[in-house]
Amino acid sequence: MLNLNLDSFMVEFKDGSVKNVGPTDKSATAKLFDATDVEGRAFGDRRVKIVATDAEGNEVQIALDPEQAAAVADDIDALREESAVFE
Repeated sequence: MLNLNLDSFMVEFKDGSVKNVGPTDKSATAKLFDATDVEGRAFGDRRVKIVATDAEGNEVQIALDPEQAAAVADDIDALREESAVFE
């Protein structure tokens, strides 16, 4: 399930085109629940991309600096040792 929350988002559809309208203070949050496939791979020369897809074909991609990717890996290792999540 993909949950997409758009804040202060307004666009105009005109003659087959999408045009941004309103102020530039837009923001968004995307959440993907019940991922069925997750992978990490190289993205360019200096990034790590994490791609998660659910059974409905929704997909979220995150591009991280190597330091950020290492921090996520460390967080997961800590969960393995300290949490019941992996039991």
